[in-house]
Amino acid sequence: MLKLMEELKEIVNSSNQDLVQENANVDGQSPMGMMSLFASATAKSFTVDNLLSEDVKRAYLDGYIHIHDLDFYASGSTTCCQIPLEKLLKNGFDTGHGKMREPKSIGSAMALTSIILQANQNMQHGGQSVPCFDYDLAPFVRATFGKKRELVREIAVDTSEEFLDQKAWEWTEKAVFQACEAFIHNCNSMHSRGGGQTPFVSINIGTDTSREGRMVTRNILLAAQNGLGGGETPIFPIIVFKIKDGINFNEGDPNYDLYRLSLETTSKRLFPNYVFIDAPFNLQYYDGTKESEISTMGCRTRVIGNVNGQETPVGRGNLSFTSINLPLLAIESPSIQDFWEKLEINTDLAIKQLYERYLYQAEKTVSHFKFLYGQGVWWNGEELAPFEKLSEILKQGTLSVGFIGLAEALVQLIGQHHGESKESLKLGMDIVAFLRKKMDQATIEYGLNYSLLATPAESLAGKALRLTRRKHGIITGVTDREYFTNSFHVPVYYPVAALEKIKIEAPFHELTNAGHITYIEVDGDASKNIEALDTLVRAMQKYGIGYGSINHPVDRCLECGHQGIIDNECPNCGNRNEVKVERIRRITGYLVGSMNRWNSSKRSEESERVKHNLSVRKGNSPK
Repeated sequence: MLKLMEELKEIVNSSNQDLVQENANVDGQSPMGMMSLFASATAKSFTVDNLLSEDVKRAYLDGYIHIHDLDFYASGSTTCCQIPLEKLLKNGFDTGHGKMREPKSIGSAMALTSIILQANQNMQHGGQSVPCFDYDLAPFVRATFGKKRELVREIAVDTSEEFLDQKAWEWTEKAVFQACEAFIHNCNSMHSRGGGQTPFVSINIGTDTSREGRMVTRNILLAAQNGLGGGETPIFPIIVFKIKDGINFNEGDPNYDLYRLSLETTSKRLFPNYVFIDAPFNLQYYDGTKESEISTMGCRTRVIGNVNGQETPVGRGNLSFTSINLPLLAIESPSIQDFWEKLEINTDLAIKQLYERYLYQAEKTVSHFKFLYGQGVWWNGEELAPFEKLSEILKQGTLSVGFIGLAEALVQLIGQHHGESKESLKLGMDIVAFLRKKMDQATIEYGLNYSLLATPAESLAGKALRLTRRKHGIITGVTDREYFTNSFHVPVYYPVAALEKIKIEAPFHELTNAGHITYIEVDGDASKNIEALDTLVRAMQKYGIGYGSINHPVDRCLECGHQGIIDNECPNCGNRNEVKVERIRRITGYLVGSMNRWNSSKRSEESERVKHNLSVRKGNSPK
C-alpha cells in the first residue's frame, strides 16, 4: 500500500515523467489522463495482490517476466481485435443507444466505421484493425455511384450511358475522397476510455482490384498525404499496405499504381507500413479470398493460425501477452547452460500465467462486453446469450509470450550481439526457436493458440532496463544505455547496412508467429527518392520479412507550416525555437506524434538510431 501511495503522489505531482508519459497516446497531465493513471496504478496493485498465483507474482516482481496491460487484468478485457467491418455495416449494429442501419453511401459508411471503432475501443485494452478495409467499403462506393448517376441523369443535357457513367464516376471519386478525409480526421479527434485516449486504429488495404475497392485505397492514401486541417501528419489510422505478387507489386499488376502511390504516401507521412502475403509463413494460409489474406494490427500483432476454427484474421484477436526479460536472465546465469534452464523455467511461468488469465477472462460474459461480443465484432459473438460465459469463444484468440533485449542478452552470454558475429546470430536464432517450440508445445497441451511475439517495447524497453540496472548496475553493452533493444532487432545504434539488417532479422519473422516488424531508418527527405523506398520494400519481400516499415524524419514548422527536414532552423522562415517545431517519429509500428510526448527511454533510443543512406536507385542495395 505504501508503494501505491508513493506512485499516486508521483502522478499528482507529475514528478516522474516516465510514469506520467508511459503511453505516448495518453496525455498523463490532462484530467482524464490523470484519472486513467490513478485507476491504472490501483488496478495493478489489486491484481498483483489478489489475482496472480504466487510463483507468477514472484517472477513478475523480480522482473523476469512482464505482464502487459496488467491494469486491465481485473476487467477481464482482451488485447485487440480485427474487425469484420463488412458484417457490421451490412447487418447494422447497436452501440447501446439505438440501432444503426446499413449505410447507403460511402460517406455514411465511413462515418459509421468511425463509430464502430470508437465504441469498440472501450471494450478492450489494446488496438483494433480492419483487415479488409478496401473490400468491405467497396459496396458503399457502388451505392454512391448509383446515387450520383441518378443525379446526373436529372440535371444533364447529355443523357447517353457513356456520359452518365463518366460524370457519375467523377462525382463518386470526389465523394470517396471526402469520406476518407473525414474518416482520417475522425480517427485523430475521437476520444475513448473516458476521453483519455484516441482509439488505436489500423486499416489494411491494397489488394481489392475492383474499381470501387481501388477507389477506397487510392483516396485513403491521398487523404493521408493531405494531412489534417493544419497540415499535421495523421497519427491514426495506421495504414498497412498488403503486398502480393500478381496483384500490386510489379508493373502490369492491376494495383501496381496503388503500390507506387503507397510509396509516395509513406515518403511524406510515414505510412503505410507493408505486410507481405507472399512470405511463406503467410502464404500458407492464402487461398485467394480476402479472409485468408494476412493483415496486422499496426503495432505488429499477427493473428491467423487457429487450432480451434477458421484460420483467418477476421473477427479474431489477441487475448493477452507476457514478455520475458532476456538480459536479466543472461546476467544471472553463470553459464549458457544455466541461461537455458532459467529461460525454460520463466517461459513455463509465462505460459502458465497466460492460461490463468485466460481462465479469468473466460468467466466473463457477453454482458460485460456488450459491443465486442453482443454485436459480433469478435467471431460469432452475436450468437451468444447475454449472460453466457466467454470460455469457448475466446479459444478463437491467441495467447502470446514475447521477449525483449535479445541483443543485450547475447552480449552478456558471449560478448557480441547478433549483428556482430555469426556465432551470436546462431545463438540468437536458437533462443528464439526454443521459445517458438515452447509455444507450439503449449498449443497442443492446452488446446489454445499459443504464439511467440516479438514484443513491441514502447514502455517496457526502459522499464525492464531500469529494473535490471537496479539489481546489477551498469554493464557495458548490456545495461549502459537507457533502453533494451526491441525484441530480435539489431541494435539501433549499430552501423549495419540496410540490406544486411533485413537479411539478419528476416529469419526471426518466421519464428515469431504472434507478430513482428523490421524497421529501416533512413536519412534525408524520403519524398525525393521514391526509388530508394521501392528498393527497400523489395528487399524485405525477397528475404522473407513478414511486416516492415521505413522510418524517416517528418518535421513541420509551427510558425510557417513548412514541412520537410528541419535541423537547427526552419529553411523557410528561419524559426529556431525548438518548441515551435513538430518532430514526428515512429515508435513501435504505430506513430505517436511529436517526440515531446515520448518517455525518456524512447527519446534516447530514437536519438541513437543509425540512419541509412537514401542515395540509392532501383536495383541497387541500400547502404
